[in-house]
Amino acid sequence: MGGTMDGTKQRRRGNTRQRIQDVALELFAEQGYEKTSLREIAERLEVTKAALYYHFKTKEEIIVSLFEDLTQPIEDLIEWGKQQPHTLETKQEIVRRYSETLTGAAPLFRFMQENQATVRELSIGEMFKNRMLGMRDIIIDPDADLVDQVRCISALFTMHAGMFVLKDLEGDPEEKRKAVLEVATDLITQAHKGA
Repeated sequence: MGGTMDGTKQRRRGNTRQRIQDVALELFAEQGYEKTSLREIAERLEVTKAALYYHFKTKEEIIVSLFEDLTQPIEDLIEWGKQQPHTLETKQEIVRRYSETLTGAAPLFRFMQENQATVRELSIGEMFKNRMLGMRDIIIDPDADLVDQVRCISALFTMHAGMFVLKDLEGDPEEKRKAVLEVATDLITQAHKGA
């Protein structure tokens, strides 16, 4: 019986942590990272500041935890990609999986886009740069010519830009994601043909 209670408590704790992250991200989007206080996050959650402190001591801790949670699939993808042959199929699969990961992490990427100065000051700026270098390394053939290397990097940027630019275009979000993915895949395919 004790085991079941612990499991429930553990799940609830995970949910609280996620709720804090979601609410913090909402407030950061509404009024900016700098102008949002831990007290306001606690008020929006309808919990005491002490309850919030149990999970996170600072706003930066919240953002770093969000970044780690939402970009872990990128880290997993990089590890997977390192073990694969540099085939066109592998690269297309990397692009497809990366597209799905970005969709899941869209609120975080919007935060990063809208708070670039803050992101540079926080540890997530460096963490994100390292993840992007890891993505670059698994998608580029080191011996490809420069134009094809640029195509591969452009495929990644196409997917990033798609999250921001396309939200202003009419249409179904899933259709837009597929269109961006198609363009990114075309770039990867073209680069591979040149290799």
